[in-house]
Amino acid sequence: MKTVEIYDTTLRDGSQGENVSFTLTDKVKIAEKLDAFGVTFIEGGWPGSNPKDTDFFQEMQRKPLKNAELVAFGSTRRKNHPASKDINLKALVASETNWVAIFGKSWDLHVEKVLRTTLEDNLALIEDSVSFLKEKGKKVIFDAEHFFDGYRSHPDYALKTLMAAERGGADRIVLCDTNGGSLPEEIIAGLKAASSYVKTPLGVHAHNDCGLAVANTVAAVKAGACHVHGTINGLGERCGNADLTTVIPILQLKMGYSCVPENSLRQLTSTSRFVYELANMVPLGAQPFVGFSAFAHKGGIHVDAMSKDRRSYEHIRPEEVGNQRRILISELSGKSTILQKMKNFDLEKQPELTRRLVDMVAHLEKDGYQFEAAEASFDLMVRKALVQHQPPFKVEGFRVIVEKRGDRVVSEATVKIRVGDQIEHTAGEGNGPVNALDNALRKALTKFYPQLSKMRLTDYRVRILHAEKATGAITRVLIESTDEKDTWGTIGLSENIIEASWKALLDSFEFKLLKDAQVKQ
Repeated sequence: MKTVEIYDTTLRDGSQGENVSFTLTDKVKIAEKLDAFGVTFIEGGWPGSNPKDTDFFQEMQRKPLKNAELVAFGSTRRKNHPASKDINLKALVASETNWVAIFGKSWDLHVEKVLRTTLEDNLALIEDSVSFLKEKGKKVIFDAEHFFDGYRSHPDYALKTLMAAERGGADRIVLCDTNGGSLPEEIIAGLKAASSYVKTPLGVHAHNDCGLAVANTVAAVKAGACHVHGTINGLGERCGNADLTTVIPILQLKMGYSCVPENSLRQLTSTSRFVYELANMVPLGAQPFVGFSAFAHKGGIHVDAMSKDRRSYEHIRPEEVGNQRRILISELSGKSTILQKMKNFDLEKQPELTRRLVDMVAHLEKDGYQFEAAEASFDLMVRKALVQHQPPFKVEGFRVIVEKRGDRVVSEATVKIRVGDQIEHTAGEGNGPVNALDNALRKALTKFYPQLSKMRLTDYRVRILHAEKATGAITRVLIESTDEKDTWGTIGLSENIIEASWKALLDSFEFKLLKDAQVKQ
């Protein structure tokens, strides 16, 4: 089995994505997660560019990785500065990593209009920088920035930049589609040309501006690249980088390459969601392999076929990448969907109840319910129909007040709940009525169920149904919640938006307690 080196740049390139900002603690946690997952290289950042990255490399000296190689990133020396005096190169040496990566210009446009130097001087910048780092005992990865743009513009010169890096002693040469504008056939042509000029192992670094980063990465491997760059979840500047959560399973499961240890592939989904959590981002449902919808089945015919042979609508087993199959409930559902969704309840022996549940779903969705986005509410509904659910708490009542205090509009909620024979009456404030209710309910229940402190709301969506009824229209509220392991959706309907939100909120808390109780059993 051929091996492809996985070079993760989530902590550097990924952090350049809009609205992505990792703290120093976040970076350390992600590095440790990636190390356990089994990637070959982890690019930690640019120690010469900002204090946080400098601190990160100092911190990692006290927490050495067990499997992956930590890489410090930087640039070639500045023009008119000898390598031995260059601040960026000296920072790379000071990072005390065995491997460093530097980028250099391989597009004549950048050389002449951005660096504002000559083509020959740029070749010297590349060779001198690599040679200096090699003399300091470093293993060097050279990133040929904008290589494919340069190869289209001036192919001979683009290839000369690779040869300069090789003369300097580079251990890997990476061809970068920095603008993300190349097509797979251009990637293949560039790789084949490069391999005929240099003997150094080649890699690829693809951006996603045409939505082709994964396809271009796969094409590069087919053309001979043995080293691929990317980020977890495709985080990165503009449209992002090649998504390693897609690249890795394609290469390993579909093409027979070894990228990470076989057992690690089952940690792919949890690694994806771990990075989303620390990036404070909502996971992309339709993300291949690791998305919540990647193995979700809704249509009754699809579900029926799945019950007979999972290969009918699944290209791999979800468990291979640590994901799980989901059977969605909607007006498209039939008896087979209900049976598949609730197979743990042994409904095949209760055909009348199954039919009643199918009719109930159809009726509720006609009214405006939408269970494919609220599986937790559906689960609770079935349990109640089967008389298999004992509510962990009872609501005695709630109240919400909205008032303006100076320049601020503040919401305050009070809730009264009963747990066993104890009553808890609690108030909470929020930036809106739902936030206030969430805070008050959480405060009341955490006394009895401390695990609720690990749960948080990640999405809140409101839809007005039958808008022709104006302010008397029915409101549908969908809430998405998450804890350290799972994400689930709940729903509430009412002519009153606060009541609809309250229903969805209660289901969310109840489902969290229910699934925790099942784990303990």
